[in-house]
Parts: sequence; structure tokens; C-alpha cells
Amino acid sequence: MRAPPGRRGDYLHFEKHTTRRADNDVYGHLNNVVHCLLFDSTVNKWLIDGGLLDPHRDETIALVAETGCCYHNEMHYPQVISAGLRLERLGTASVRYGIGLFPDDAEQVAAEGFFVHVYVDAATHAPRPIPAASRAALSRLIGG
Repeated sequence: MRAPPGRRGDYLHFEKHTTRRADNDVYGHLNNVVHCLLFDSTVNKWLIDGGLLDPHRDETIALVAETGCCYHNEMHYPQVISAGLRLERLGTASVRYGIGLFPDDAEQVAAEGFFVHVYVDAATHAPRPIPAASRAALSRLIGG
């Protein structure tokens, strides 16, 4: 039995995204691939805005190792989607983000997913510990 849909209060940070006409699939709702794009955009925007990610200059980068999504309700174009972000696990070299997608002003998620980032050396892709500044910032996303 799956968990009930999350609510806005379960998340600590929000990013707004506007759907595009091309985001709908043949059935008239948001294509499942778009959900993953929104997850990725939300996580990476938070990292970039916080000065924690420069993929062209950083010696340690975070790569996606795993992702998943649970769909509760349909979304479509045109809608504004608020993506809620929280940290579900903070390890030595990896983090698991929880992301909830809220269409328009909904209090309940339409879709919930996760992203696992593994921190690696940018040149060799060997696992590396999460940098101290990133760890401190990430810890502020725990809760919710």
C-alpha cells in the first residue's frame, strides 16, 4: 500500500515552473518525462542559487544515481507548478532529495518523487565526500 499524497507543509523550499504546450502527451496530461525534468530543474536551481554548483568549474560534482516518481493526480498545460523540495537523507557522499509537484495553488501533491545525487570527482567520477559548504546548506533542507 502506498503512502498518501504529501502536502505543502511537508516541503521546505519551493520553485515555480510554468508548463509548456509541448509538455502534454497524447492523453492531454503532463508527460511522465516532464516530471523528471521538473525534479532535476528544482534541485539544480537550488544548488546553483546557493552557490553550491558550478558544473563547469567545480572539482566535485553531483551526479544522479537514482530517481523515481509516484503519480497521484494529473497535471497539464497550462498550469503553474510549485515544486517543493526537502532532503530525505544526507550521507557521506550522497543525498536523497524529495520533490513534490503542486499544480496551481493545490495543497496536495499531484506527483512526488526523489532524486539521489552521488558526489564524485569531476575528472575521474570516483566518489568523494560532500563538500563542507554543501553539507551545511543541505542540512537546512532536512525536516518537513
